[in-house]
Amino acid sequence: MKISIIGAGNVGGLTAMRLAQENFGEIVLVDAVKGLASGKAYDLEDACWSLKYSYRIKGTDDFTDIKDSDILVNTAGFPRKPGMAREELRDKNAAIIKEVCLNIRKFAPKAIVVIVTNPLDLMTRFAQEVTGFKYNKVLGMGVTLDAARFANLIAKELKIPVADIDTTVIASHGEGMLPLPGFTKIKGVSLDEFLPDEKIQELVEKTIKRGAEIVSLLGSGSAYFAPSAAIAEIVRAIAKDEKRILGVSAYLNGEYGLKDVCIGIPCRLGRGGVEQVIELDLNKDEKEQLAKSADSLKEQYRSIEL
Repeated sequence: MKISIIGAGNVGGLTAMRLAQENFGEIVLVDAVKGLASGKAYDLEDACWSLKYSYRIKGTDDFTDIKDSDILVNTAGFPRKPGMAREELRDKNAAIIKEVCLNIRKFAPKAIVVIVTNPLDLMTRFAQEVTGFKYNKVLGMGVTLDAARFANLIAKELKIPVADIDTTVIASHGEGMLPLPGFTKIKGVSLDEFLPDEKIQELVEKTIKRGAEIVSLLGSGSAYFAPSAAIAEIVRAIAKDEKRILGVSAYLNGEYGLKDVCIGIPCRLGRGGVEQVIELDLNKDEKEQLAKSADSLKEQYRSIEL
């Protein structure tokens, strides 16, 4: 199997390390900045002996090296700065996504594509348009990361292992995200059995603001440890054909009463990419919030020029 990662910054470099250690096969790290991807690839190669892993990784600034990739992860794009919303990156990153996707279409036409670039849901939809790939073959990372953040905050509040928590976040990867306490379980027991509504709502708000908080604290750039872990989880589900349900930004064509939009929703992932969109039994308020998030994404998307 061949997995290519475009963008050798913090997210891309750490994703390359995580995927290389999975021993999937060949990992290719690509970046337009001459020498950057090669330098990180050499560094990762030198770690093999200490880690007791044996993996193949190549760094390059040549897009032709993504040829015949099975899975392609795009992390290339401008990061957020403190005080900046993900949506403010739209036009700058659309130009990058367009160039990347034209190369993907040319050199890796059979690849499953995972988009990480912000604003994630808009860039995922844009990548579908530019590549012309089937909708199930292009998806975004988004709410897998948001669910991990929600679970972490719950675990810290209750002082329990985070692995005991199953949680779900839907809608856009941004201010419009919708953590779902009603679909959150701790060892199979509903979250509201452990926490009062006021505390749950506080954790929901913290989850929504978590990315911006990290950007503010870092001062330059955005999160990369958790995003790279979320990417690796998605790639693993696809590469190993796990048929696992994870939250991703996927194209909806009538599911949840929504059409022609990419938005975060739980999906069954396998070698076909998005193999099934899972429709949750949302309450009225949750349905309205999801529809509002989708309407906002569709309005913003109309401003992007193909």
